[in-house]
Amino acid sequence: MKFALNQPLNSLRAGVTVAAMLLAAPVFAGNATKDEAVALVKRGVAAVSSMGAEKAYAEFSNPTGKWVDRDLYLAVFRLDGTALAHGANAKQIGVNLIDRKDIDGKEFIRERMEMAKAKPSFWQDYKFQNPTTKKIEPKTMYCEKQNDTVVCAGVYK
Repeated sequence: MKFALNQPLNSLRAGVTVAAMLLAAPVFAGNATKDEAVALVKRGVAAVSSMGAEKAYAEFSNPTGKWVDRDLYLAVFRLDGTALAHGANAKQIGVNLIDRKDIDGKEFIRERMEMAKAKPSFWQDYKFQNPTTKKIEPKTMYCEKQNDTVVCAGVYK
């Protein structure tokens, strides 16, 4: 029965080893979901209505603020293609991006503005740089039209 006496000690060692590996592993929350994107846009639209565009857009554009979560952030555009808020790249704010193309040559901002003029809400697919991985990845963006603007948040596939 030597084996039986050593087995609890071996099991304990194995358990401690597994626990140590789990504690040392980096925590990865994963990519945002479509439901989270929709919820963020709806909260963003409500925030613009309640606090005013200027204050809301400033908050949306804070990369460490409450409107940015992992790879999920808000972007707001005037219907002419000018960025009014951007949670991942403040350099785009105030710039007309209507002619911007993705890696495949798709004029995704122009397409987004055309979709916003035709529908109150929609999903759009294109490729864009994921702010967490820094890689160009397929993205699907949920948008809602709000007056003469479109409020959007997207998820990477």
